Amino acid sequence: MKLEGKTALVTGARGGIGRAIVARFIKEGARVYAADLTPQGSLAEHNDDGSIFVKQDVTKEADAIAVMEQIGNEAGKLDILVNAAGIEIEKTIEDTTLEEWNQSFAVNVNGTFLTSKYALPLLRKAAANGTSASLINFGSYDGFIADPGLAAYCATKGAVHALTRAMACDHGPEGIRVNAICPGYIDTPMLQSFFNGDGSGGDGGDIESLQQAVRDVHPMRTYGTPDDIANLVNWLASDEARYASGQLWVLDGGLSAQVQQMKL
Repeated sequence: MKLEGKTALVTGARGGIGRAIVARFIKEGARVYAADLTPQGSLAEHNDDGSIFVKQDVTKEADAIAVMEQIGNEAGKLDILVNAAGIEIEKTIEDTTLEEWNQSFAVNVNGTFLTSKYALPLLRKAAANGTSASLINFGSYDGFIADPGLAAYCATKGAVHALTRAMACDHGPEGIRVNAICPGYIDTPMLQSFFNGDGSGGDGGDIESLQQAVRDVHPMRTYGTPDDIANLVNWLASDEARYASGQLWVLDGGLSAQVQQMKL
């Protein structure tokens, strides 16, 4: 088990990707704190997966402080932090309200900032044991290129990418590795909302046709699963990735590698 004896915190832990990460970490022997707004999260169900649920609104500084105090008192250190909490708004900037813009940044960027800021003392304690601590953010392939109608989301993910590099430079000397996972299309509640939405995803079309169209645009002719993401997160969290830091790891089935015009 790659993570035996390690303590991990995953935000957005009751979403599709978050749950897969938590399950993989537990399978690999970690003690896992699962942070979200509710035990059910976006999947509207709660399974006793062996994790320790902690209520955290990632936009609130007080919640970040309280979660770290609990982990400090119970575990004494934090080896792994995964900032997986995120939201997506399907609008152009013209249709996006200032409130929606600010909320996107509050969750996707401020949430990453606040949770990481208050986790650093516990991550340093873990790194002091002679192995590096691992901090993993969630960017997106939409931080490199853009899907139509996702302006605020794209902007927040570009910010997370830049923040990841800066944190890797600042905290690498302390034994803290910082990376970002940049998923493409992953079969999650967020993706299904995209298919059903009024923005760039659904647009009133037949859902099955839309899903197949998304598969077909990928070189691998499929989109990913939460377990695909959890596999990469697990490696970055482990000591096998001791030399991996400051990188943006794109996992998109080859989508961003191709010239889209070639499919015309």
